[in-house]
Amino acid sequence: MLRLAVTTQAETFERMRDPLADRGIEVVAVQPEERTLSLSEPDLPDADVGFVYPSRLMEGGVIDAFLDVPWVNGREAILRSRNKADVLTRLSQAGIPVPATTFVSNPVSDEAVAAAARQFDSPVVIKPNSTTRGTGVAKVMDLDSLLGVTDYLDLVHDYKATGDRSYLLQEYLPDARDYRVMLVDGEYAGAVERRLPAEDRERGQWKHNVHRGAEATGVDLDAELRDLAERAAEVLDVDYLGVDLLVTDDRAVVNETNARPTIDSATKYEEGFWDNLAGLIREAAES
Repeated sequence: MLRLAVTTQAETFERMRDPLADRGIEVVAVQPEERTLSLSEPDLPDADVGFVYPSRLMEGGVIDAFLDVPWVNGREAILRSRNKADVLTRLSQAGIPVPATTFVSNPVSDEAVAAAARQFDSPVVIKPNSTTRGTGVAKVMDLDSLLGVTDYLDLVHDYKATGDRSYLLQEYLPDARDYRVMLVDGEYAGAVERRLPAEDRERGQWKHNVHRGAEATGVDLDAELRDLAERAAEVLDVDYLGVDLLVTDDRAVVNETNARPTIDSATKYEEGFWDNLAGLIREAAES
């Protein structure tokens, strides 16, 4: 039986273990972080292939050296998807619609931030370039609030070891529907709409991240949006990818991507999802 090393969070590990076992793939857990690991006698399981490279690159390098296996999504795929500005630039250059965005390489002056912000209608979204789960993302209504947020970023970035000191200013799309589209081997595999409960929206919450309390409901995405997500995966050349779409009455844009997307319940995906995922894993193992 093929052994698959999985370094992702518990939800994905638990959901994939039985379906893949039915397809001749044993899923073994590898904890790359929040642990001690002897560099001479590591207590790691044997594996034939890895699922997605660990999110912490230093820990990932150690795990990768010990396992010495090919990955479905390797280090380069993780790095590319994590760099939001890189993703948006590649997609935009390929003619794929993305939100209007300005990349800020900190430190910059308040005057430069103010000039960049004047390109957008209020409010403006500000987000760290490498954040996940909506962490650190803010919506600001005026220049003073925006500069207050950048003041905090300056304090954090003043610590010179900070890995990514850049952030994005981005247009806000009010009332946009938020979809996470799953791609397996570049092909549409299902989608969910992420939506905050009504009471949360009434309290002023606006970020539709599941980790912020949004609910993910399986949807039958139309062909145009499926094609948009598949085009994004092709441009980025990432085999297992989550593509986040924002859709208004007159626009659809690729907002972000995730090369380590959490697997949801199987009822939210297309028929054949597990067969296709197993095929992608075997293909990676044979590479």
